[in-house]
Amino acid sequence: MKVHICAVGRLRASPEKTLIDDYLKRFDRTGRGLSLGPVSVLEVDDRKGGGMAAEAALIRRALPQGAVVCALDERGVVETSPKFARRIEGWRDSGQGDLAFVIGGADGIAPDLRAEADHLLSFGAMVWPHMMVRVMLAEQLYRASSILSGGPYHRT
Repeated sequence: MKVHICAVGRLRASPEKTLIDDYLKRFDRTGRGLSLGPVSVLEVDDRKGGGMAAEAALIRRALPQGAVVCALDERGVVETSPKFARRIEGWRDSGQGDLAFVIGGADGIAPDLRAEADHLLSFGAMVWPHMMVRVMLAEQLYRASSILSGGPYHRT
């Protein structure tokens, strides 16, 4: 199952980008044997300033046809890392070809796009900067692949 991170905004050279690249490289390496990955990062940028609605339209166009859509949102489900790993495993085992994680911009995800998502995932009740959410998602993807492969990275 291919994994896509569809995010608003362009990530430039930064400490966050270094972390994301490292975790996604680890995920690709570990996930390969699990039929997970590779990860592609699809960035959209609303240059006309149309707000969440314009961002949602750009995200919809970037999403792979038929992908399971998991939106990162503060109102979503808070899961343990093992439960997140099992959720990914379930999507893979149900024959899904693509899994897309959606990360909104500074104002979040438009309500209509959020309602269309197959799953809403939260990294807690606090609001996180969208670039930090990318780092946390990349790390959790790697952690999930480690859990599913029985690797030592995740300790309970």
